[in-house]
Amino acid sequence: MTAALVVAAEETVGEKPARRARAGVFARRPGFLLASLYVAFVVAVAFRPALFTGQDPYATDPAAAMRAPSAAHLFGTDIYGRDLWSRVLHGSPLTIKATLIALVIALIAGLGLGIVSGFFGGLTDSLLMRVIDVLLAIPGLLLALSIVTALGYGTIPVAVAVGVGIVPGFARTTRAEVLRVKTLPYVEAARAGGASWTRVLLRHILPNSWGPVAVLAVLDAGVAIIAIASLSFLGFGAAPPAAEWGTLIADGRNYLVTAWWLSLLPGLFVALLVLSLNHIAKTFQEVTP
Repeated sequence: MTAALVVAAEETVGEKPARRARAGVFARRPGFLLASLYVAFVVAVAFRPALFTGQDPYATDPAAAMRAPSAAHLFGTDIYGRDLWSRVLHGSPLTIKATLIALVIALIAGLGLGIVSGFFGGLTDSLLMRVIDVLLAIPGLLLALSIVTALGYGTIPVAVAVGVGIVPGFARTTRAEVLRVKTLPYVEAARAGGASWTRVLLRHILPNSWGPVAVLAVLDAGVAIIAIASLSFLGFGAAPPAAEWGTLIADGRNYLVTAWWLSLLPGLFVALLVLSLNHIAKTFQEVTP
């Protein structure tokens, strides 16, 4: 027990300075700060879109149809005269909440499979990893498309389908980290001190396996957003007049020459969010040991 306490004390003493150093590195990266601010803005919009626009996203005005971006309409208007900026912002709750549902499904299922596979090993590991290999052999969007076709149309079925599609990546990453941490000296010290495997798993293995999984969660948030927008673009999302991002992009694809803003500006809004998430994940990967 003494060896385990010494190791735990050394880890606790070194944690605070390491966290301060990492925070300083993040603060000195303007790209990371800008990306974080944009992601925070989109998340805030997803829960309170009315704070950022006073326009009704469903109010039609035929006299103002297909107007170019201006001070009155930042993203212009669509073919029915609806304010496109307002529709993009009010489409955030559907896409962001679907992304969160997909990530929760992927985290719970992926972490569970990865922990069981890496911790118990043997036949259990072999069987679970062969199932994961089969899922990895199927393109994620194709798998999501098959699932949403079986479940039906709508935001929730799309979220479930995308979540299942990204489970294999979480399971693989979690398994690899559990296998790595399980052999480290402080785990052996805890076991030598009399700690049960359950305590070792909850106190040592899981907390120290979380870093790469968290980075993957941020990275896969962008993947989930693209997949959800793609399925909405194909018509599997919420029914009109709901303003999902993929639906907005699809609505303007026939007017790219005469009204380029209908698809381009919502697409840039989504692309900037995905690039910001990728940049944040990349920064975490570089800074976190």
